Amino acid sequence: MTPGLPDAAPVFRFAPSPNGRLHLGHALSALTNERLARSMGGRLLLRIEDIDLSRCRPEFDQAIGEDLAWLGLRFDGELRRQSQHFADYAAALRNLVDQGLAYPCFCTRQAIRRAVAQREAERGAAWPVDPDGAPLYPGTCRCLGERDRLDRMAAGAPFQWRLDMARACARARSLQPAPLTYGMFAATGATLDPVPVDPERWGDVVLARKDTPTSYHLSVVVDDALQGVTHVVRGRDLEAATEIHVLLQRLLGLPTPLYHFHPLLTDASGQKLAKSRGSRSLASLRAEGVTAEALRRQLGFG
Repeated sequence: MTPGLPDAAPVFRFAPSPNGRLHLGHALSALTNERLARSMGGRLLLRIEDIDLSRCRPEFDQAIGEDLAWLGLRFDGELRRQSQHFADYAAALRNLVDQGLAYPCFCTRQAIRRAVAQREAERGAAWPVDPDGAPLYPGTCRCLGERDRLDRMAAGAPFQWRLDMARACARARSLQPAPLTYGMFAATGATLDPVPVDPERWGDVVLARKDTPTSYHLSVVVDDALQGVTHVVRGRDLEAATEIHVLLQRLLGLPTPLYHFHPLLTDASGQKLAKSRGSRSLASLRAEGVTAEALRRQLGFG
C-alpha cells in the first residue's frame, strides 16, 4: 500500500454535467482519473452532475455515454445522477441551517450590483472580489432580523440560501482546532504536504439557488462522501473552490478526500476549453475521422 493513502482501495470519480457536448478538456480529466485509478488499484465511478434542470438535457446525457464509450473508458459501480438525490442535499442544508450557519437571501442580481456600487462609492475604492473575480456578496440579507426573514419566506418571496462564512469558519475552528487543509497527491500516488485553505476569501457563498434546491459546492461534498470517494481529480480551475469544500466537509462531519489538479487545455487564444465558448466537441472530432487511439495519444495516454 502506498504510504499516506487510505488502507482501503482508492475510489475516484468522473463527474460531467449534461449541459453541452464533452470536449478535449473533459477527455483529459476522464483519462487522468482512469490512469490514476487503475495504477493505484482503485475504482472509478461515473456521476452525472445534473442539478441544473434548466440547462441539462437528455440528448447531452446520452451523448456523454457515447463519448465515454468511444474513449474506451470503463466505470465501476452504479452511476449516480444528482437530480435523483435532492433529498440528500436538502438534509445537508438543513444541518447547516440548524447550526445557524446558513441564511435566506432575497437579493436579486441587480440589487447586489447596486449594493456593491454603493459600497464602492462610500469607500472610494473597488469592492473585493472572490477567486473567480466576482464581487463578494455585501451581506445585505445576513443583517435581516429573524422576524423579517420569516415574514418574507411566508409571503413567498424567492430566496436562496447562503453560508454565513465568518460564522462557519468560527464553527469549524470550534469543531476542530487544527487548520483547514487538504492533502494533495501526485501521479505517482505519493502524497504531498497538506495545503492550507482560506475559504473566507469567497464570502457568503450560495448553498442552494432560487431555482435549484442545492448548489455545486454542497452537492459535490455530499456526493463524494456518500460514494466513498477518496481521491478527487479535477482541473486547476477548481483548485480554489476546494477551499469551500474542505470547510463544508468539516461542518458536516464528512471526510476530506485527497486532491489532484491536472493542467487545463487551452485554445489558440489561451483561454481554457469550455462548452460556453463552443470548444470543439469530441463528437465533432469523431465525425472528422479522429480515432479514440489517436486522441489518447494526443493527450499523452498512448
